[in-house]
Amino acid sequence: MLKNPIPKVTNNKQFRAIGIVNGIFVPHDNKQINRGFLTDNKGEKIETVVLGKALSLLKKHIDLKKSYFWIVYPKNKNTQNLHLQVAGIWEPYQLNDFPNNSSKTNFAKLLEELDLKDNYFSVRGELVFVNIQKKEIVIKICPASKLKNLKNKNFKLVLKGELSLELLNSFVSLDVIRNGNSLKLISYEVIEKNFSKNT
Repeated sequence: MLKNPIPKVTNNKQFRAIGIVNGIFVPHDNKQINRGFLTDNKGEKIETVVLGKALSLLKKHIDLKKSYFWIVYPKNKNTQNLHLQVAGIWEPYQLNDFPNNSSKTNFAKLLEELDLKDNYFSVRGELVFVNIQKKEIVIKICPASKLKNLKNKNFKLVLKGELSLELLNSFVSLDVIRNGNSLKLISYEVIEKNFSKNT
């Protein structure tokens, strides 16, 4: 069974921002291995932090000279400075119970089978801002309900793209692609209009 790096949503109004990026992780230094850059196959660098659960994988299984598919959470303050948090590594053979069949070692093809591709992000949240001139939108993402009392856990993601002002405060599901240090809207679905008024 091929494990999907970006699982299907379990709830129609599930907030999330998660993606998959292929690249080589280069730590800033050997003493602090959890901070560094992810360099993609075009040579673009993205500031990256490895979160706790992925850190042990990194130390035990990862060859830092090799390229991997990293499962990441995106953060940014504007459309020019993307920051990634590594939550896991998608390695269908080494880290999963998936038979190592050499005819299937083309990871890009495996991703296509899952309707995914390199640099794809799934973003689900509330549309809180639209800048028509700059063609930018802002999505507010709130983590799981058990953390509701932690206000500062909510965060906003700035994306390049155009959505109608009429959709403000709607809960939307977005297909997003990373281009350099920017996230660009490809397609969207409105899950619920006037979402903030109903919560």
